[in-house]
Amino acid sequence: MKLDALDRRSFLKAVGTTGMMSAFPAAALAAPGSGQEITHEVAAPSPEASQPPKYSINFAVCGMSHDHIYGMVGAIIRGGGKLVAFYGEEPEKLARFAKQFPNVKQVRSEDEILNDPSIQLVLSSTIASHRAPLGVRVMRHGKDYLSDKPGITTLEQLAAVRKTIAETGRIYGIMYSERLEVKGAVKAGELVHAGAIGRVIQTINIAPHQVSQPVRAGQEHNGGADARPAWFWEPELYGGILCDIGSHQVDQFLYYTGCKQAEVVASQIANIRHPEHPKFQDFGDMMLRGDRGFGYVRLDWFTPDALGTWGDGRLFILGTEGYIEVRKYTNVGVSHSGNNLFLVNKTEQRYIDCNQVYLPFGPQFVSDIVNRTHTAQDQEQCLLAAELVITAQKQATLVHLAD
Repeated sequence: MKLDALDRRSFLKAVGTTGMMSAFPAAALAAPGSGQEITHEVAAPSPEASQPPKYSINFAVCGMSHDHIYGMVGAIIRGGGKLVAFYGEEPEKLARFAKQFPNVKQVRSEDEILNDPSIQLVLSSTIASHRAPLGVRVMRHGKDYLSDKPGITTLEQLAAVRKTIAETGRIYGIMYSERLEVKGAVKAGELVHAGAIGRVIQTINIAPHQVSQPVRAGQEHNGGADARPAWFWEPELYGGILCDIGSHQVDQFLYYTGCKQAEVVASQIANIRHPEHPKFQDFGDMMLRGDRGFGYVRLDWFTPDALGTWGDGRLFILGTEGYIEVRKYTNVGVSHSGNNLFLVNKTEQRYIDCNQVYLPFGPQFVSDIVNRTHTAQDQEQCLLAAELVITAQKQATLVHLAD
């Protein structure tokens, strides 16, 4: 179908963008005047998606202060893990977890988990500043560990973690879920490693978050809609905005660029709209430079209610021969569907619906525990991401904007 400029404009007004998309075959759109094909596709699930887990392990949860624990547990169960015990200190969090997993044993102390020889892996989303000391205790008891992010909040904790890994040979994982458990981000990694945009030279991450999410129709509860606990507002406990939610973004910078070494060029933080919590930080950004590329990260707590999700997270990957954008959680103004990937290179423009992409982290992490490998997450890269965000937080300029 060919349309001149006037007819095309009228056509767009008549049917709207969504209607136009449905009017064409999947790979038959062309950018006006460009001569380049635009393809729309749905990424097919990997063959591994239909296969049963190859390995099985027993694991436990020790601390559930953040509801990220549910996604972490889900990933390990998909990988063949069996949840056998849990412990926590917040009564409301414990009650919710027990309701979700009624057939799992609730123990009375952390020691019951640490001293159980049948447990191979411990997961935790306890208060952020408590996660690394717990991980050290877990590794000293001969078990591997998977922490919610931030997995480490001080350089002293980082040194203790590295020392314990060297002495015990255990695995210290951090669930950077915005890459490991987001299907669009997984697909982006596949395309990058296949050379679809040449050599990656920069990542840009825009990572808005929402302090409190309204509970919507049909929801029994929403972790983000709970009143935030006292520790959420204290940088000494949650790590600060760059260390906390910035962990995800720096992990992505290292992964997509392939940097083995990196430094923080500049960082800044601010509290713009939460004067009742004077130490809280609701805005931050940082600039990074590595041996193989550059990175920029912007973080905030200003997601508006009308978005319908906790944040319009965007990932931009710039290569020497093209670029990728991932709209992770929504396609604002178009649809509420996430995992939208856009790719442009020398020969094509592609939109890829990534919602059927296979998530490999859980099976790979379980396999790593069994085989003593590091397929799911490179241990050095995992800790380098932690080091960079702690450094960015320590070095950040605190900015006070005028009213």
